[in-house]
Amino acid sequence: MNFVQLLYTCFRSILRNRMRSLLTSLGVIIGVGSVIIMVAMGEGSQRAIEARMTAMGTNLLQIQYRRPSSRSGQQIYSRRSAFSKDDLDKLRYESSFAIAISGLVQTNNVSVFGSEGNTQVTVQGVEPDYVIARNWKINAGTFFDEDDLTLRNRVAVLGRTTAKNLFGEVDSALSGQIRIGTTYFTVIGLLENKGAGMNGNDQDDIIMVPLDTAMTRLNNSRNINMIFMSVIDKEYMAAAQKETDLILRESRGIPDRVNSDFSIMNQADMIDMAQSTSKTLTSLLAAIAGVSLLVGGIGIMNIMLVSVTERTREIGIRMAVGGRKRDILLQFLTESVILSLMGGLIGIGMAFLACRIMATTGIPTAINPLIVAASTLFAALVGIIFGYYPALKAARLYPIDALRYE
Repeated sequence: MNFVQLLYTCFRSILRNRMRSLLTSLGVIIGVGSVIIMVAMGEGSQRAIEARMTAMGTNLLQIQYRRPSSRSGQQIYSRRSAFSKDDLDKLRYESSFAIAISGLVQTNNVSVFGSEGNTQVTVQGVEPDYVIARNWKINAGTFFDEDDLTLRNRVAVLGRTTAKNLFGEVDSALSGQIRIGTTYFTVIGLLENKGAGMNGNDQDDIIMVPLDTAMTRLNNSRNINMIFMSVIDKEYMAAAQKETDLILRESRGIPDRVNSDFSIMNQADMIDMAQSTSKTLTSLLAAIAGVSLLVGGIGIMNIMLVSVTERTREIGIRMAVGGRKRDILLQFLTESVILSLMGGLIGIGMAFLACRIMATTGIPTAINPLIVAASTLFAALVGIIFGYYPALKAARLYPIDALRYE
């Protein structure tokens, strides 16, 4: 039996019972589709997390003051104040890996008044390098410079949400006046849209002013809450973190082997941890979905065994007219593989459709071509593995007994 004749015979047998063939493939359809969808959701979520973390800044170290708590058997260094300008300057001059360093003074839920309304907003006092460290872009106007910082100028840069709340139209905010508390500021720039952050908050609902201005005119304090530092390359993150720890310890007079009063968050470690967690969850979901493939394979085996029983007389006639055992084996095995592959292809189509629908609803998905190819191959293997026994049973029938079968 040549290959074309074999395929013709197999498809004729399958199409003879269309509904049963479709139901037989249903397990494989669900299995393949579920695996692709689960992996696509996992990879889509992973990319979304990476994009949000990259939006926070490139190769970022976040240094935050913390008030140490006493622990039994440990020496704790405690300092009343947070970071100072001296700490910031020492880190800026002595760091070997930094391309941008900025202090941060932040005040949440501040009442701000504009020409068209007022709002409760987060006000950040930062330095010019902050936009580099945090990967912010200026959409219109300019960001404040070193002169604004030194002279403590009353200038501000607004996020797009804040600009809309205060001025009605985003574009009309530029060169406008806002009042933070009792102090008036001139809007000199508008930030590019960033969307939601890792915690779900709107990153565009923000006002940035020069650090020294915020410290003297708004907070009346010399304390700096946080320091942001952008490292030249991801491979130097660990070295930069260690060097930063040593510089700040020296600046703040913290002895060796004593817990410091600050913590350093490494963005690269955070991304790696998020990726590892996402991959683990994706693998778990894919494994659970893959169980349905095995169930589908069992369904194929069951139907093929029924088919062998129903077609016993047909098998006897084929053998009587010269059909060889390997021809019978190959025919039933091919039917099993075709049923499984048909289910796999339909499952892939359904997975693509489901991912497209989820994308329109805001659920991130990313279909991996390798997973699609692997799912197709696995579907074929399911057909071979679970179809072999029924095919072997058909090939081992004795022609005389098969012809007598009613």
